[in-house]
Amino acid sequence: MRFPAWMVAVLMGAAVPAQGQVLTERNISLQAARAIADAAMAACLKDGYQVTVAIVDRAGDVKLLLRADNLNPHNADLARRKAYTARTFGVTSTEFRNRTAGGSELAGQRELAEVVPLGGGVPIMFGMERIGGLGLSGAPNQEADEKCAVAALAATASSLR
Repeated sequence: MRFPAWMVAVLMGAAVPAQGQVLTERNISLQAARAIADAAMAACLKDGYQVTVAIVDRAGDVKLLLRADNLNPHNADLARRKAYTARTFGVTSTEFRNRTAGGSELAGQRELAEVVPLGGGVPIMFGMERIGGLGLSGAPNQEADEKCAVAALAATASSLR
C-alpha cells in the first residue's frame, strides 16, 4: 500500500508546513480571577449583600467560584450561567436578556444550553479581547448583582491591561 508523501511525513513525525496551525490566545489567570472575585464580594458586602461569584475563562469553563456563607444552593449555578452568558455573547447578561426578549429575532438564543437571561453577568475583557466572564447571584435583585460585578471590574481594570 502506498501513502501520499504528506501522510508519510505525518506518520513519521516530520513537520508538515501549514498556515494557522497554532493559536495564541489570552486567557484569564487564576490570580486575576481571584482579584476580581474578591473585589466583587467586597463591593456587594459594602452594600450589605452576600453573593456567590463565578468566573469563567475564555472557553466558558469555571475558573473560580466563591460562595458566601448561608446562600441558597441555586446561587452557584446562576452565577456560573450569568458569567457564561456574558462571556459567550460579549455583553452583560442584562443586555443579552434585553436583546433576546419577546419576539426578537434573537429570542432563540435563549434556548442554548447554559445561557440565562438574568442580570448579573459581565464579560471580562483584555483590551478588545474577551478573556472570560464574571457572574454574581444572591443580591436582592439582578441590578444589584450587576452593579457589584461592574464595580469589581472597575476596581481591577488596571490589572487587565
